[in-house]
Amino acid sequence: MTLLRLPGLVDAHVHLREPGYEHKEDFYSGTVAALAGGVTTVLDMPNTQPPTATPALLQDKARRAAAKVVCDVGIFAGATNNEIDAYLPAAQTACGLKIYVSDTFGSLRIDDLGLLHRLFRTWGEKGAQVGYRDAQHPHGLGPVAVHAEELMLPVCLALSDLYDVPLHIVHVTRRSEIELIRRAKAHNYRVTCEVTPHHLFLSTEDLSRLGTLGDMRPRLATPDDVAALWENLETIDIFATDHAPHTLAEKGIGVATPPVAPPPGVPGVETMLPLLLTAVHANRLTLDQVLARCVTAPQKLYGLPVQPDTYIEVDVDAEYVLQNAAMKTRVGWTPFADIPVFGRVERVHLRGQVVYEAGQVLAAPGSGHVLFQDALADQ
Repeated sequence: MTLLRLPGLVDAHVHLREPGYEHKEDFYSGTVAALAGGVTTVLDMPNTQPPTATPALLQDKARRAAAKVVCDVGIFAGATNNEIDAYLPAAQTACGLKIYVSDTFGSLRIDDLGLLHRLFRTWGEKGAQVGYRDAQHPHGLGPVAVHAEELMLPVCLALSDLYDVPLHIVHVTRRSEIELIRRAKAHNYRVTCEVTPHHLFLSTEDLSRLGTLGDMRPRLATPDDVAALWENLETIDIFATDHAPHTLAEKGIGVATPPVAPPPGVPGVETMLPLLLTAVHANRLTLDQVLARCVTAPQKLYGLPVQPDTYIEVDVDAEYVLQNAAMKTRVGWTPFADIPVFGRVERVHLRGQVVYEAGQVLAAPGSGHVLFQDALADQ
């Protein structure tokens, strides 16, 4: 056994599904899964029902989270095509603004160029007033995070540059995208990006094996696209999971009448660390590279507060096989089932308390913190 003490990880892209889809996940079950993966901070996306797009809905989600979470959670505001600027009075209580310009549905789909201009402009104007979140501006704004694939990526890069807004590209998958981001960084654009473990370790070659369990957005890319992510590792700022749980029945598994269009998305918050540590064992990554992308970079990018006396203990040499039955997520499955990995989380300490040990969560619901909620009160 080689037991290492590591910082608590940040998963900067999760869907905890509350409100509206609690049968898939909720704030308690999702943060339990996070602790099992050595994650002590998660940032929750706004595509719940209703979308988190107004001050009242942000407040409601924060209230729900405060009663249930066992690790710390930040909440994204969501741009919608009907609420427009409604979230702005509470923008500082969100960890950032999420804009969906590719592969989503309903009011969250922003596919009008004029509206995109307005969203970047108003976020930039607000950022000029209060600053962007860092050590000097703890109550400033977070970045604009976009789901922007293919041709929409250069559009968002141009708008970010036009309005001087920090831009974060979520779940990058393609060679064309990562190479464009690399060139934008070389020209001093204010852009960062993230890649998920499933886009690093799976490709279109896995689809025949996974079936609907391999359906996510963005879709799994080609082996050449995956190779490009590894070739451009220094361009990738963050590893984040896009933890997006759906039940097996919703995915058409074990039901007499499978759904015509199973929802895309896969769980991932508790398998990120062992997958990355397995890459460390294979000399594809270093431990420092993992910690930079799962701790240091997301803390800096989103201005996350320090968690005192917080760390995880990981047996980095423990070899085992990922199993659906071991998953803490409410949906109880992983696209990496039956895959051998290294690295088992033995214990998690959060603010001096042991909150996870030997497979058991010891934290009480509501013991985690909801981040940034004091921003307006302290102005």
